Amino acid sequence: MEPIRQADMAAFAGGGAAAANALVDDSGLRVGFDRRRGRAAGVNPSGRYEPLTRHVFDDGWNSLEELPPFKTEVQVEKPRNIITRNTSPDISFDRSINPYRGCEHGCVYCFARPTHAFMGLSPGLDFEAKLFAKPDAARLLERELAKPGYEPRTIAIGTNTDPYQPIEKQWRIMREILEVLEAHNHPVGIVTKSALVTRDADILGRMAEKGLAKVALSITTLDRKLARMMEPRAATPPKRLEALRTLADAGVPVSVMIGPVIPALNDQEIERILDSAEAAGAREAGYIILRLPLEVAPIFKDWLLRHYPDRYRHVISLIRSMRGGKDYDAEWGKRMKGAGPYAWQIGRRFEIAAKRLELNVEKRRLRTDLFKPPAQAGEQLMLL
Repeated sequence: MEPIRQADMAAFAGGGAAAANALVDDSGLRVGFDRRRGRAAGVNPSGRYEPLTRHVFDDGWNSLEELPPFKTEVQVEKPRNIITRNTSPDISFDRSINPYRGCEHGCVYCFARPTHAFMGLSPGLDFEAKLFAKPDAARLLERELAKPGYEPRTIAIGTNTDPYQPIEKQWRIMREILEVLEAHNHPVGIVTKSALVTRDADILGRMAEKGLAKVALSITTLDRKLARMMEPRAATPPKRLEALRTLADAGVPVSVMIGPVIPALNDQEIERILDSAEAAGAREAGYIILRLPLEVAPIFKDWLLRHYPDRYRHVISLIRSMRGGKDYDAEWGKRMKGAGPYAWQIGRRFEIAAKRLELNVEKRRLRTDLFKPPAQAGEQLMLL
């Protein structure tokens, strides 16, 4: 990723549009606009586990072939299990489900991008265009819930890639998962950027009546132009607010997640987002500071240079001020909220606005006492 490092240095030395030009097409990393139209990432670097890297360049013989645009491709993935466990001390859940791998929403800042390297693919444009679906998810879930000794706790969905990304319209995997969870009274918490979640308002409403479901809409900006550049295939900000209202009207507890907060880009919107979300029915709220692990850092920097070259130095400087002088600090307790004066200021602004709006007055805890495990294979059903 040396060309991006050179651009980074140029931005701090010369700044502005000159820095953006440091990422030239013949670096072999930048992908032409016609090929990536409608995508956020502008680069498609090889995964970090690959033994070889490929660089496209013109050798002067006009031998460059015309490559087709990146189109969304979906492959079937057949995992052995569908519930993922974690022991992270700074998150509120210990289990999650990801119906899909990769995400067509294409959020340029997505911390899940590096996981595509495990599939031998790029965390760049491949992450947005080469997706994996898990159509056996509902069957696997029912099998895992039926295991002897299973103890129910809230399953989080949408913590890695969005369960309601556009391909869910055809695959309907999330709908099937919810049907299993409802049938066995298992609690679920959902995070999404998609208005498609309202399609399942019927199931979520019934589960919410029993204290089994809650939904958070992730809203990073109310600026449609910024959202289109940063999250090109996610629902527009007004659609997300509308989804909040629809779910709230259906009796589903809803909250807003400002994730991520990007200094000097969307941090000035914290209060406006909370105001709008509260008016739409949100009663809880949270935020996460921008995270740039592994390949996310160069992908985000390339995007920032292309769209906001005049802000590049300032944004990166503020990010590093919250990360101990680095692009990212993965230390538990710091990775979500950052550290330092600027991170403290963002936290206090969020707390003051949330208190004014009476958000987070009562944290909704989902019930686990209603859980009914599925019948195991060969188990005789009760007659009465």
